[in-house]
Amino acid sequence: MSDTQRAGEGLRISLLLPTPRDTSLTARLLAEAGIATQAWTGVQDLDVPGVLASGAVMVGEEWLAMGALEILQEAISRQPSWSDLPILVVAHGEVQSDHIGGLLQRLGNATLLDRPLRIAALTSAALAALRARARQYQIRAQLEALESAGRELATAARRKDEFIAMLGHELRNPLAPIRNALNMLRLEERSATEHQLLDTMQRQTDHMVRLIEDLIDVARLTRGTIELRRERVALDDVVASAMELSRPLIESAGHCIRLDAHPPGVVIEADRVRMAQVFSNLLNNAAKYSQANGSIHVGIRAEGGEAVVDVTDQGMGIAADVLPYVFDMFVQGSHDAGQVNDGLGIGLSLVRRLVELHGGSVSARSDGAGKGSLFQVRLPLAEPLPAAAPATAAPHAATKPRTDAAARFRHLRVLVVDDNRDSAETLGLLLRTLGIDTRVVFSGEAALAAVESYRPTALFLDIGMPLMDGYEVARRIRALPGHRIGLVALTGWSQASDLARTRDAGFDFHMSKPADFAELERILGVLSAAAARAAQQGCGVA
Repeated sequence: MSDTQRAGEGLRISLLLPTPRDTSLTARLLAEAGIATQAWTGVQDLDVPGVLASGAVMVGEEWLAMGALEILQEAISRQPSWSDLPILVVAHGEVQSDHIGGLLQRLGNATLLDRPLRIAALTSAALAALRARARQYQIRAQLEALESAGRELATAARRKDEFIAMLGHELRNPLAPIRNALNMLRLEERSATEHQLLDTMQRQTDHMVRLIEDLIDVARLTRGTIELRRERVALDDVVASAMELSRPLIESAGHCIRLDAHPPGVVIEADRVRMAQVFSNLLNNAAKYSQANGSIHVGIRAEGGEAVVDVTDQGMGIAADVLPYVFDMFVQGSHDAGQVNDGLGIGLSLVRRLVELHGGSVSARSDGAGKGSLFQVRLPLAEPLPAAAPATAAPHAATKPRTDAAARFRHLRVLVVDDNRDSAETLGLLLRTLGIDTRVVFSGEAALAAVESYRPTALFLDIGMPLMDGYEVARRIRALPGHRIGLVALTGWSQASDLARTRDAGFDFHMSKPADFAELERILGVLSAAAARAAQQGCGVA
């Protein structure tokens, strides 16, 4: 196939010349050169789609003054970004240059051909126009391929994020009975060795929960669905909460940690829980990448309208080739021989994204391997708290199981509803160990029947059950006349939108799986107090 054929393949030059004889002769000459044409007999043949479908347009200057110019201009204005339609204007040499120049400028990608035309000039101009048009179609094909690839990548990324979110949710379910069983075993008298083993199991379970939470948070951040609950918080309180969260890892490695706040009480507008997560991840990173019995220092200061937090360690440091990518997803530094790599490489990526959501920035510095590292977080300062404002809440500390629960929870009668039998039965065993009258069922239908026969004061109700989910069960229970039962949602979903949905369905509490024992005790205490008040008033559960 010749270059001429390749350039003109599938493309035609549309002809609108002064006379039918000019059109017929030009078409014959171009056909001999292997160029396809189509003839327009007048302006009435022109329309925008037809013009844009042409490989090029060859038009006599006379037709431009008779309405063709406006139609060609409209077609040019409607061109997609990849298109630049070639137009060949055929005019007598004596036409005034300023007049024809103005026409060419209005037509954009236009070339002037003086009459009478030489055959070589005619064919070469036509071939050049078709080659240019062919390249435009190639660009269009490449753009379409890029758009298609972009859509496929976006779809794959969305499916990946959905998979990560679902994976995190599903991994919560097997952890729920494990944590329930551990909490129950820790309530009983044990030997020192057994307590040591239970402590180890508890730490590893908590670590698994944290990894799963990181997976879920990554999916939320990537999809843009993470929700911040901003409030004015004292930064040293937030860092102290993070230190409490990281204390098991820090103490197990024998590290010494010091907090200096100058001045104390620096205030930011932030989501307290998310910022505690940020600093806990940085402290965990410092603890993991430091030799045993190391030193970690946290400094807080105000500087130029920003709150600055430095987390410094004397550990392994960061290699120069890793430092630029340390906040990227799944990037991990090197490990010493025998050191366990117990992370997913997403903690620092979460830190950066959460800090940026708060309008701040995070950076890392290190002088190299073995020379420690410094992670610096900068956040916008809020106005100082009024002097009369109540003190911020103390850092949350883990609550150990208590053995005097039977008296505190004697007013409760609890129905546990979960299609996961292990999860339901271990929670039921844990509640019975606490001295609570408990019954366990495994479906929404069974729950509705048990409400009538067992007459519980509270339900712990799984959301994601088949056939009839927890939302529907809650709505039906709330619709029953005379029934006022405490409803606790058990779910692997814990976004603000999930809490709002359980609240709208009539739930009183929302517990994320696997249930934290301290939170469980708190909810049981509230439910027990409500049941005691109802019993004193003689109303009970109708």
